[in-house]
Amino acid sequence: VKASNSLSFSLQAKMSRPVQARRLEGIDKNIWVDFVKLAATYSKVNLGQGFPDFPAPEFLTEALTRALSGGNHMLHQYTRAFGHPPLVKVLAQFFEKLLGRDLDPMTNVMVTVGAYQALFCCFQALVDEGDEVIIIEPFFDCYEPMVKMAGGTPVFVPLRPNPPKDGRLMSSADWQLDPAELASKFSERTKAIVLNSPNNPLGKVFSRGELGLIAELCVKHDVLCISDEVYEWLVYDGKQHIRIASLQGMWDRTVIVGSAGKTFSATGWKVGWVVGPDRLLQHLRTVHQNSVYHCATIAQEAVAQGFQRELMLYGKPESYFVQLPKELQQKRDWLVQTLDGVGMKPIVPEGTYFLVADISQFKSDVPDVPNSDEPYDYRFAKWMVKNKGLAAIPLSAFYSEAHKNNYTNFIRFCFAKEEATLKAANDILQKWKQEKTS
Repeated sequence: VKASNSLSFSLQAKMSRPVQARRLEGIDKNIWVDFVKLAATYSKVNLGQGFPDFPAPEFLTEALTRALSGGNHMLHQYTRAFGHPPLVKVLAQFFEKLLGRDLDPMTNVMVTVGAYQALFCCFQALVDEGDEVIIIEPFFDCYEPMVKMAGGTPVFVPLRPNPPKDGRLMSSADWQLDPAELASKFSERTKAIVLNSPNNPLGKVFSRGELGLIAELCVKHDVLCISDEVYEWLVYDGKQHIRIASLQGMWDRTVIVGSAGKTFSATGWKVGWVVGPDRLLQHLRTVHQNSVYHCATIAQEAVAQGFQRELMLYGKPESYFVQLPKELQQKRDWLVQTLDGVGMKPIVPEGTYFLVADISQFKSDVPDVPNSDEPYDYRFAKWMVKNKGLAAIPLSAFYSEAHKNNYTNFIRFCFAKEEATLKAANDILQKWKQEKTS
């Protein structure tokens, strides 16, 4: 009887202590979980999540096929934990050109599971309890929860829109930092600033002057810079992507984050990297070896071959890094024209996959709900995917809780899509416009 009583008690007993680690409190919501599910359920055309629906370049997929069937069975086994030797070697050669300095492939480069894990390593390795991290708004949404998970405190500074007076469409360049406001965010508690140029979601490419201002403040206050440059090759209209690590005093305090997914239009491969001084990367290696440890060998081999090709073609017209932005600029222009034609005012991006549009003229279609906790752009995007079959992402998802409600008249579209996808989006928007005017 005693045995059966104790068994019955153990089956009924539930844990009363909290199971969730404190560092997860308040960061459980994720825009992508909700909107990817909505898009999968309702969308006819998905311009929401940032991935191309056109093929990766043939030279890259052929490199993967060769790696799979080329007879080197060791490509199916572990490789070096911090990066497959051929990949870190060619990345070091490439970034030597871009940064104008000698790099050691074994200490200045580390390969990660996409740029996402690279960012996670940065925050876990460099941010401590009580450290402040400056984040420029709008920001890629994972920065804030990753800072909090590391025990840090995010401090937000917005890019402020300055609409042009001459009637032209607004550009992402018209969204700017206020130098005094930025300077006021730096204090003795500031450990790092996160820079994302070209910026997701706006498509802003920070100018040399803007980067110089950030660099001066980093040097003055002895602050690190986590520089998310995943869209480094996707810059339009003859603009130039300037790497902040190349500015005076910045190499020793900057970690550059990159992505093969964005570079080679293969986001599902999840190959990313960090480039920086060994004094910083040694701590990222500690996080990496105690989390994922290792990235897929065969994908690293194929990406290495892709970079070897691009190193030979560097700056030449047939380089993928020259061709891809030309193709994407045409897609951007096409979507700008479409949105402008139906009354969704586009903010013309200087770079990235993304374009933000003002939806103010569509307020009568999706009326505001007074006292709603949900920002208007969230409700608009949900209504649009359910009723029109077109998926986009609300811009306020890229803002902190305190500032969300200042930016609820915008949504973000991805234009890195096949012509047929963009044409289908145009058809939906044109039909919607006709319904509004009839």
